[in-house]
Amino acid sequence: MKEKRILLIGTGGTIASELGESGLEPELTSEQLLRYIPDISEICEVECEQLFSLDSTNIQPKHWARIAGAIRERYREFDGFVVSHGTDTMAYTAAALSYLVQGSPKPIVLTGAQKPIGFETTDSKQNLRDALTVAVSDLPGVTLVFNGKIIMGTRARKTHSKSFEAFSSINYPLLGMVRDGRIIRYIRPESRAVPQFYETVNSNVSLMKLIPGADCGVAAYLLERSDALIIESFGVGGLPTYKAGDYYETVKTGLEAGKTVVMTTQVENEGSDLAVYHVGNSIKRNLPILEAYDMTTEAVTAKLMWILGQTKDRKWVQELFYTPVACDILAGK
Repeated sequence: MKEKRILLIGTGGTIASELGESGLEPELTSEQLLRYIPDISEICEVECEQLFSLDSTNIQPKHWARIAGAIRERYREFDGFVVSHGTDTMAYTAAALSYLVQGSPKPIVLTGAQKPIGFETTDSKQNLRDALTVAVSDLPGVTLVFNGKIIMGTRARKTHSKSFEAFSSINYPLLGMVRDGRIIRYIRPESRAVPQFYETVNSNVSLMKLIPGADCGVAAYLLERSDALIIESFGVGGLPTYKAGDYYETVKTGLEAGKTVVMTTQVENEGSDLAVYHVGNSIKRNLPILEAYDMTTEAVTAKLMWILGQTKDRKWVQELFYTPVACDILAGK
């Protein structure tokens, strides 16, 4: 059997960090990372490409486009792709790549670590080895591989800040597990014969998390400055009706100005349902807002940036938002 060729794309993150005077900073290249797992040559041939060396706190939508562009440029050369990435914003990048590279029949795997690869106690080597194992498989599409879990790119979220059990799959089952170098598969995502690549994102999207007593002036400010506003509400969703401002009128004004508003929930599991309570039902019935249902905030953010990079037409935005991509939304409209 012909040995599979994998492109390892380095972007920085904890996995590539070394301890300096001001804390951990990304220093190692993807080639240097690979030297820590020399046995990987037994399962595949790996070529490295270092795009940048950033703490993932500094990763921006323009970097998502660069990663997608690198995959596009070299897609025919390789059987799979691994992106080493910092954990703090990895779920956003995984979601973004799911929209920028849609339907890939080849694996595109993101991974990273909670401890640098040079530390005596680290999860880096195993995560990188597991990611390359998935990259040589026939599991299509964008996934995040971490601590043995294989997570759909649109469903990942960092749920632990320090432990090796860093990521969870939200409102969707794990695609599988990696154990002792073998993949235990539960679900095979759908793919296309040829992937659809996109280049443009619109990063002018804001997120507001409601807190008790918050004045609607914050929402008004964000709507004025942004093309879209995501509102993380309480429970199944709704807008406050107290007299600390009129959220309904604020959102209505923004919508009339051509802005996009998405209602989602701060609750991690089970999603929104605006129809349940008056505070949500009234806006759902009377305003052309979008509802996130069971989507993660990371996926909502990346999907809006992708959509608004293609169009600002309200009807088309709504159609694209509710069209499932990589199993990002399962609940009905």
